[in-house]
Parts: sequence; structure tokens; C-alpha cells
Amino acid sequence: MLTIRAVRGPRVRRVASFSQPCMSWGDEGSVSESHRRRWRPTRKHWILVGVAGAVILAVGVGAVAFVASSGPTVPANTTVNGVDIGGLTRDEAVAKVREQVAKPAAQPLEFDNDGQVIIVKPRQAGVWVNAVETVEPLVTRNLNPFSRFFASEGVDVEPVIVVEEDKLNRQMGAFDRLVTTLAVESSLAVEGTTVEYTPGQQGRRVDEEAARTAIVTSILEPREKQDLPVIIEEPTVTVANADAANTFALAAVSGPVKVAAGSAVAEIPAEVIGDALTFVVVQDDYEPVLDGPTLYESIEDDLEGSEVPRDASFKVKKNGELKIVPSRAGGGVEDDELAARVLTVLDQDVSDGGVREVVVTEGQRQPKFTTADARALDIQEKLSSFTQDFRYAAYRVTNIGQAAEYVNGTVLMPGDTFSMNDTILERTEENGYTEGTIIGPGGVFEEALGGGVSAATTAVWTAAFFAGMERVSTRAHSVYISRYQPGLEATVAWGIFDMQFRNDSPYPVVITTDMTNSSMTVDFWGTKIYDEIDAEFGERNSVRKPKTIYRKKKDGCSPQSGIPGFTIDVDRVFYQSDEEVKRETIRSYYRAAPKVVCGKKPKKKKDKDEETTDEENPPGAPAGDSPAEDAPAGNNDDATPETDDGTFENVPAEEIDVG
Repeated sequence: MLTIRAVRGPRVRRVASFSQPCMSWGDEGSVSESHRRRWRPTRKHWILVGVAGAVILAVGVGAVAFVASSGPTVPANTTVNGVDIGGLTRDEAVAKVREQVAKPAAQPLEFDNDGQVIIVKPRQAGVWVNAVETVEPLVTRNLNPFSRFFASEGVDVEPVIVVEEDKLNRQMGAFDRLVTTLAVESSLAVEGTTVEYTPGQQGRRVDEEAARTAIVTSILEPREKQDLPVIIEEPTVTVANADAANTFALAAVSGPVKVAAGSAVAEIPAEVIGDALTFVVVQDDYEPVLDGPTLYESIEDDLEGSEVPRDASFKVKKNGELKIVPSRAGGGVEDDELAARVLTVLDQDVSDGGVREVVVTEGQRQPKFTTADARALDIQEKLSSFTQDFRYAAYRVTNIGQAAEYVNGTVLMPGDTFSMNDTILERTEENGYTEGTIIGPGGVFEEALGGGVSAATTAVWTAAFFAGMERVSTRAHSVYISRYQPGLEATVAWGIFDMQFRNDSPYPVVITTDMTNSSMTVDFWGTKIYDEIDAEFGERNSVRKPKTIYRKKKDGCSPQSGIPGFTIDVDRVFYQSDEEVKRETIRSYYRAAPKVVCGKKPKKKKDKDEETTDEENPPGAPAGDSPAEDAPAGNNDDATPETDDGTFENVPAEEIDVG
């Protein structure tokens, strides 16, 4: 318990001083020395002494009785918080302070919390005036009884305020429950001419230190409503800045922007501005960013001498060597300059028909990846090469070829991670893909956009395997497909799982591809770390037989042969100077794919295939080629357990493989 004690003003005490003259018998009644005689008191003298002694005794007894009757008192002209208690006894003073100071101090306090009134009872909050401790130091026993009634100076004393910390802490907790709100983040995005904005909200919490002080200091003041001390907490982007950014975005897409370059004038539509406009969070604000290439593409045809710059690239010559295809500058307007100039006028709202115009310099457009950049990579030799064959189908040529085009020329600097999904993009018509066969639920083949890109994924991963790239994440097909090397293949599914590897060497790596109507070749180029990298294939084990299922023809049934499931280990072995220096094991699990029969199920005894049912694919059993820790949640006790010997375990590809 914390006690705040008042500091008294100076107390003046006047002490009266009494002096007695020295008594001398003088020469009265004396005789000359020669005639000196012995003096003896007479009867008259004894009477005078007795009377004087009686008077002195009476005065002393009266004074003592007067002092005793007065008791301990408060000095005259003493006040407590303006209440006069001078001359009162201890009990009288305590009663008066309790009634006129402590009682008013216990009256409720009102705090305003953004329109909400919160009532605080000081006594319940552990803050109160202690009348006894306030009066006790003021009470004195003065030997001068007249000081009770007379004093030359007065003093005002602050009352003693007691603070009970446990109760005050509970009051702070009540404030916290009533006041605290968390800040809400805003969001801002632009698509075309549509601005999607969700405002943020400020958070509030009580300022405990200030609130404690307010309660303690307010109990002696006249009652009036006061603001509760709070701390305002802004979201990452302050509410004011988010509102301002929203206003900017609305103005940005309110109309077109004219661009003057040389003698040509082109116009960037509002929809394109919206597509090119994004916002990034910088400290506590949204900062607008414009994509220059998107803006330039919309006006390219209207500018004189416009030509797209060409980045440097790599090409494999007929003799198998890698050559650099030089970069080339283009003509027109630089993307960065165009974006910067357009950004300066986007705060102008032209929804009422106004005009926004910028002037840009017409000149050369430099490539992003120059010939000098390509040479600086210092590519020395081929690290690996792998060709994946496939049966010709128009959709395969389209989809695999499109993926190969996206992969070709990829540069991986040391530490970079390659993502197949990020590189070949989502499998949509806009990105160059068409419908093809994929593995659907239950291992049944069906049609979907991008069918066949697993062949491209397998080609890239196998080449990366032999180039010594560090495996990050791969999945084998959920069921085995005969055109692939078992245990050394991979697949992808957009938004679900990816194929990734990392260039963990200290040298840059370049990936090139080459396509035919029945194959895709992937080459890795860089600087070798290992003399040789081999693959050692184990035996197929835990073979699981396929079951037979029947489907109605009217449901679009497509018959298929059953495919056994199995488990296989593949070791990647690294050699240096003909000595094995490292070995990695990848364990792959393939589920059995059912035999699909179109038509009614015959009424006869179950054949051997049917009797196998779930024995071939225990519920939750893994299949695929990623490590055990990547296994999807829900695998039961029948699933193959994780290994503790460094083996990479490959789990199912969720039976929605593309390819």
C-alpha cells in the first residue's frame, strides 16, 4: 500500500520568555562593620514570607490545572485543504477532516471515454483520505496555554491520501476491459477503374500512468467530467494516410492521361492506369507504384519509332556449345520515365471532363538483361542434360512446348530457388495452355487445362537432379506412368504443390530447353562442383494390385487399364576424383490406379482384382516424391512411416497431377 503524505508548511511556534531581577538586601538595615551584629528575622518577616509563598503556590497550581485542562490541540489558524481545524483537540480535528475533506473526496468521479461515461468510486479504487494520519502530526502539547488561542501565522496542510495498489490495479483492469480496442488494418487495391478500399481503424488503450494520477489528484477537486487518458494506436498505415491514398486512387482512375513524345501524342486509358497501379506500404503510408511496361504497351503503337528492346539470351549451337544472343536497345520511351511522369498527374481528378497530359523524352529503350550481363555470368560448361520423351498429341506439344518456352533462358544466381509454378505460370488459355489429360481423383484420368506439363516438370527436375541442384520440394505422380523413370520424375498442381530446387553452388546457372513434337530436352550450364553425379535405382517393393471399378457410359466414362502401385528408392551419388563424397536417397510411393470398366458391373463372383480393394492403397498411404515431412496431414497408421536415415520420402501428389 502506497501512502502519499502531505508536506506541511512551516509551523511557527512562539515561546514566551520570563526574567526575574536578582534580589539584593542592599544597605538597608545594615550597620557599620565596626558595629556589626548578628541579624535575626522578626515575627513580621516570617508573616511576609508565608504570604508570598502561598501566592506563588496558588499561581503555579492554577497554571498547571489550566494547561492540563487544555490537552493536546492543533495550533491556531491551521487548515487542511482549506478547512480550519486550528485550536481543536485531536478528536475534534479528526472528525472535522473526516466530514469536510475525506467524505467529499469519496464522491464518484466521471471520466469520458469517447462519448462513454465511466464512473469511478475512489474508495473502491483504493484511493482515500486518511483523517487520522492527516491530523496526528499537527497535534501538540504546548506549555504556553495561550498559544491555543493566539498565533501570529497560519498554515494550510495537504491531507494524507492513501493509495491501495491492489484495488487501483483492479480499477486499471476495468478500464482496460472497457476501453481497449485493437487497431484494424486497411486494404487498398485497384483493378481497372475499380478501387477496392477497406478503411482501417485506430486502436485505443488506457494510459495507465496518467489514469492513476488523474484519480489520485482529482479526489480533492470539485467534481466535473474529465477525459479518460488513453493512448491511440494507429494501424500500420495510419487512418489518415489510408484515406488519402484512397482519394488518390479514385483520382488516378478518373480518366485517361495524354502522353506527348516528340510529335506524337498517345493516350493511356483509365483502365490501363488502374491495371498498372499498385500500392506498397512504406513506414506508415501507402506509396503508389506504376508499372512502366504496362503503360508503355498501351501507347506503343501510337509512338513514332517505337521498338521493343531485346534482352540478351542463350542458345545452344549445333555443335552443342552455348552461345550468347546479344541484347538490343529499342526505340520509344523509357518505361521508368513514363511511369514517373504519369504518376505526377494522377492526383488530378478529371471525372468532370478535365485533361491530364505529360511530356516524355523519345529515345532509346534499354534491355533489362544486357550482353554484358550475360558475359559476366562466365558460364563455363554443361552441368547436365536430360531428354523426356512422350507420345505425340497436339495438346502435349502445345502445353509442354509452352512450359519449355517459359523455362528457357532461366538464370539462377547462387542461392536462388527455382519454382516451376512461378516460371511456367498458371495453366490458363491466356498463358498459352490448352486442355489435356491429367490424373483425377481416385487415379482416374480426365481432361483439364495444362495436361502434359508434368513431362516438362519431370525433364527440368531430372536435369536439376544430375546438375547437383539442392532439392527443396518435389512430388512424384500419385500413380506410376510408364514413360517416366520410376522415382525420378515430378509433377505440379497450380496453387496446391510445386516443384522447387535451389542453386546451392557458388556459381551462376543457366537453364536452356529444346522442343520437338515428341520430346523436351533440358540442359543446365555453369561451373561444375562434382566430377560426376549418378542415380542408383532400387527394386520395386510393396507392390499393390489395382482394383476394378465400373462407371456408367452416360457419365462420360473412359476405360483404362489398372496400374500397380509400388515403392522405390533412388540414390543420388556425388563423385569427386572417382571417390563417392555424398549420397542422398529419395523414396517414392505410387498408389495403384484402378482398372476402369465402362458399363454395368456383372452379377458374378468377385474376381481376384476386385478382392484386393483397399489392400492395394491403404487409406492415407503415401505416394509421390517429397520428403516425409511434406506428407499431407491425415495419413493413418497404414501410411509408410518417416525415416530417420536421411532418406527423402515422397508422398502422394493428391491425385490431381497434371500430365
